[in-house]
Amino acid sequence: MNGLHDLGGKDGLGAVDPPPEEPVWKAEWEKHAHAMFPLAFRAGFFGVDSFRYGMEQIEPVEYLTSTYYEHWVHSVTHHGVLKGHLDPDEIEKRTQYYLENPDAPLPEGQDPDGALVQFIEAVIPAGATAARPGDKAPRFAVGDRVTVVNDAPRGHTRKASYVRGKTGVIIMAHGEMIYPDTAGNELGEAPEHVYTVQFTNAELWGEESAEPNGTVTFDVWEPYIVPAQVQEHAA
Repeated sequence: MNGLHDLGGKDGLGAVDPPPEEPVWKAEWEKHAHAMFPLAFRAGFFGVDSFRYGMEQIEPVEYLTSTYYEHWVHSVTHHGVLKGHLDPDEIEKRTQYYLENPDAPLPEGQDPDGALVQFIEAVIPAGATAARPGDKAPRFAVGDRVTVVNDAPRGHTRKASYVRGKTGVIIMAHGEMIYPDTAGNELGEAPEHVYTVQFTNAELWGEESAEPNGTVTFDVWEPYIVPAQVQEHAA
């Protein structure tokens, strides 16, 4: 999906200039927003890819003018309502209550056996792997020249627009992993082989604009790429 979230390679947004020291949390509520992700993940609201797609569906102006963890809250509520876990009227009612009573205590937590806390303590430090063991033979190998298919997939994809139509060389192969173009669109994991492709700066940005002698690496799922010569002959 060619949404505003796909900012890689876009011009006019200025340099990425993070402050030398930045607090982990910019507001107290962000801690709660962070905790909502693993809890909703465990409850079956979404997988990682569909969670991302939930954020990509935020209205463009709101997306660019809201904060990182506001995006998280949007996706949690989006999927919670979509899957029937949350009642939009109840969300509106509680939101209004806390807007009018900002100092009111939050509801007591409900985790009598500690299972939710154990899940968070296990998943947050170690993450949840996207690798899936499979017996599908890879179509490509390290050293192959490949071209990223130049299209605009509907729904969620990890095929960033700035690498579409560009040719590079596979430098690493990672085995089969969850395919975001199906998982993010609620179509199942459908694992595909993943490769790291190295592009020259000149290939991505053009000889006149690119910093000389530089390269960029990008991870692609197998359906994203074709042998370079096929793409070149087709063009």
